Amino acid sequence: MFGDAMTNAALAIAVVMVGTWLLSVALKNASIVDIVWGAGFVVVAWVMQSSIDGDSSRQWLITVMVSIWGLRLSIYLARRNIGHGEDWRYVAMRRRHGRRFPLVSLVTVFGLQGVVMFLVSLPVQLGHADASPSVGPVAVMGIVVWVVGIVFEAVGDWQLRRFKADSSNAGLVMDKGLWSLTRHPNYFGDSCVWWGIGLVAAEAGTAAWGLIGPIVMTIFLTKVSGVPMLERSLAKRKPGYSEYMARTSSFFPRPPKNI
Repeated sequence: MFGDAMTNAALAIAVVMVGTWLLSVALKNASIVDIVWGAGFVVVAWVMQSSIDGDSSRQWLITVMVSIWGLRLSIYLARRNIGHGEDWRYVAMRRRHGRRFPLVSLVTVFGLQGVVMFLVSLPVQLGHADASPSVGPVAVMGIVVWVVGIVFEAVGDWQLRRFKADSSNAGLVMDKGLWSLTRHPNYFGDSCVWWGIGLVAAEAGTAAWGLIGPIVMTIFLTKVSGVPMLERSLAKRKPGYSEYMARTSSFFPRPPKNI
């Protein structure tokens, strides 16, 4: 059963990522992978829902949690990114690799994100496949953590969008609301969402191996492609960002330091 779930998830992710890559080649815009990221998890959840036998209550709970998170994220990024050209990260890669960029991006952008999506979605795969009925205290704790994550991510994105929409804030650092507690409320929210989903799946027992997913997500957000990559850019081009870094937590929320 677990093998079927993992195979189905891998196939679904391959179809999503290859299809997105082909579209990116046609559009000459690799940035669409960011928009598809959240929706890809939704596809995985619904493929599991429709093809794997397990505990119905837990399956629906996980599917709804993933769908709310993934669709919100994809819609938000689509509204933010469409019409603004290719992200600077992919522009730099395109310049570096020239005519080889489409093939290079298939491996280093779409392929890599597909592998990460497979690992992060392990609680979805295993939680759907375990047939033992188990939606109890651990799952309730998972739902609470997930709600905290959704709030931080959605409210943080909303606050930042409002801040940027005000022309008087041009060139300033957003340090109000949730952004006064953590420099990356959206990344912290992402991590909480996946720990919440992981806990819901883990209550089934054998599906506890799915906690590999939120571990991978948290590592990538804090050590690899999330906080480090973004802050290297912001510290260079945003006046006052270094001072903001000195007084505000990078990830876990806490009151700002007095400096």
